[in-house]
Amino acid sequence: MFGSSIYFRDREAFTGGSPQAVYAELWQRDRKSRLRIRAILAGVALVLGVLLVNGVFGVVMALLVATADAALHWWLYHRSHVWRRGLRGDQQMARLLWFTLERRGHRVLHARIVPGHGEADQILVGPGGVWLIRNDAWHPDTEISKHGGRLFIDGRTRTAMTRELKEAAATAGRLISERADMELKVVPVHAVHGGKLRKSPFVADGILFARPLRLLWWIRRHPHAVLSPEDVDTVARATVHALPIGGRTMTSEAA
Repeated sequence: MFGSSIYFRDREAFTGGSPQAVYAELWQRDRKSRLRIRAILAGVALVLGVLLVNGVFGVVMALLVATADAALHWWLYHRSHVWRRGLRGDQQMARLLWFTLERRGHRVLHARIVPGHGEADQILVGPGGVWLIRNDAWHPDTEISKHGGRLFIDGRTRTAMTRELKEAAATAGRLISERADMELKVVPVHAVHGGKLRKSPFVADGILFARPLRLLWWIRRHPHAVLSPEDVDTVARATVHALPIGGRTMTSEAA
């Protein structure tokens, strides 16, 4: 179903241990190895600094190398925090939208039901058009790339996933257009949380894939419509009616 993820916390593969617990345990096991390598790198930097310049320079170089190595591993650990917590990334994207596009005239509707396609994470309405945002969190080692214009995840195509996302966007566009009494197109985009993204952003199977911040940057710079502030409000209200929460429809009086 639209909006699903192969890394949901309720998957049988995670029975007996959440991604957070498993990942944290493996990370802790590798701590001595990381510290040993960091000490070796700092030692090499110290020796080279002393030989090439002087003792003070060597100490500074050793501290810089150790700090850089610690920062790199901190980044590697925290980049997967959404996946480790068993989340899909929609909450993180909601916060990013609030601090960025929502303060620049965009309207965001969360967890709307697209009839026949399940729940859409976010519907973004702005001066540049309407977008349907899907979020997915992937294991840190998952490779996400495109080849020949098609999406590949760990070497396998995901045609069904991209087709479902495009069909959901098309359905949303039709329903919103009918309600707003204006022709609209809803563009599907995919926010990638975690994993190894070969390039960000890239377009595969007709859908943009990008890290969350890069995705918002791309949306601002690639409008596909021209909507006035009044149009944005009209389309947002139409979306509320056309795409209900939890399958409940709204009457005109409830607007």
